[in-house]
Amino acid sequence: MPEKQNIEYKSSWHDDYLKWVCGFANAQGGRIYIGKNDVGAVVGMEDYKRLMDDIPNKIKNLMGITAEVNLLEEADKHFIEIIVQSYSVPISLRGRYYYRSGSVKQELAGAALNEFLLKRAGHTWDDVIEDDATFDDIDEATIKKYLRKAEEAGRLPDIDGLSTPELLDKLRLTKNGKLKRAAIVLFGKDPGRFYPNTFVKIGKFEDDDFTIRFQELEDGNIIQVLDKVLRTLDYKFLIKNISFVGMNRVETLEYPVPALREMLLNALIHRNYMGAPTQIRVYDKTLFVWNDGGLPESITLSQLKEKHSSHPRNPTLAGACFLGGYIDSWGSGIMKITDSCKAAGLPTPELSEKEGGFIVTLFKDRFSEEQLQKLGLNDRQIKAVLYVKEKGKITNSDYQEINNISERTASRDLEELFQKGIFERIGESKSTYYNIKDGG
Repeated sequence: MPEKQNIEYKSSWHDDYLKWVCGFANAQGGRIYIGKNDVGAVVGMEDYKRLMDDIPNKIKNLMGITAEVNLLEEADKHFIEIIVQSYSVPISLRGRYYYRSGSVKQELAGAALNEFLLKRAGHTWDDVIEDDATFDDIDEATIKKYLRKAEEAGRLPDIDGLSTPELLDKLRLTKNGKLKRAAIVLFGKDPGRFYPNTFVKIGKFEDDDFTIRFQELEDGNIIQVLDKVLRTLDYKFLIKNISFVGMNRVETLEYPVPALREMLLNALIHRNYMGAPTQIRVYDKTLFVWNDGGLPESITLSQLKEKHSSHPRNPTLAGACFLGGYIDSWGSGIMKITDSCKAAGLPTPELSEKEGGFIVTLFKDRFSEEQLQKLGLNDRQIKAVLYVKEKGKITNSDYQEINNISERTASRDLEELFQKGIFERIGESKSTYYNIKDGG
């Protein structure tokens, strides 16, 4: 059995491996085998009798927990099994905290440690009281805008005549008359005074990923930043496509506004506010939004693309945004982004985790060479799609000529492009030709 999230192999014992015990205790629990190599084969150990006493005593004395330590034997070779259970309280080793993530042991520090300790105490960052804040720090204009949106959504009844303190209490943004962090982030006049990295960075980059053409910073509370960033993207960073409906001129951004809005809301609501600011990078053919804070342990990237339950990092903040009609509480944000791109004829957005954060990437050209490779097309098919983008259509004879192949191979390749929804087939028999399918 190979090493994985809850299994670790060590050929011999070293006290440094107590960090692995601590990491398992703070995560989902696990097993450590001493006397096995990296592939799980038993190599045996000579000092197993001493270690059967030392290991459980060191675990108890240094971490205050107990672990099951078993002596096992295989082919006349002894090895030790350490079974560590998961603990609901934070476990430290010599004042340091470790956590098992995947097959890696990590030391928690800074914002990650703060979030971990809050979670173990049954709290989240956004639900903590901000002692230095008063109701004078709340922006009344933002409150009014929120209430108009909430009225449209119909999710917040019985609010007529409520004062600001009464409204925030109804939204669970206060406790004992004190403002929670979520109230400052959502409605504050100047959230940056309390939390320095609440702003959003927007940069226009060359495709080399290093050369920046220009950049902007937008700050304020979530509701203000949402409007500011969308307006800045519209005016300065994105190209408008122009079309006509009858005599009316219609301008649309190169990326759908609903997708941009949902990406930004997801980033602002689910980000780690003790980490780096939310960042938007705009390139000639792509755009991505990065926010600090990875996915919850209980959900994977592939599950995000399907129907899934909601796992907000900041549930108090998310709850208030749901009641205000800004988000859906059922984890449909990514699906909304995907659907908006599909309706606009753009490729499926890409989801990834990088540098402790989460990224959603949009692609402008649904049939760029890079996108075609991701669709699994062979070199002949890619050449054909690029040919149609230039010429407008392609026949079987054209396909044979540009790829120097037989009619049979051309027919098979073209049929596959048709079945994948990339090409549509026009005409019959020898007059048949193919062009790019709308929305394909």
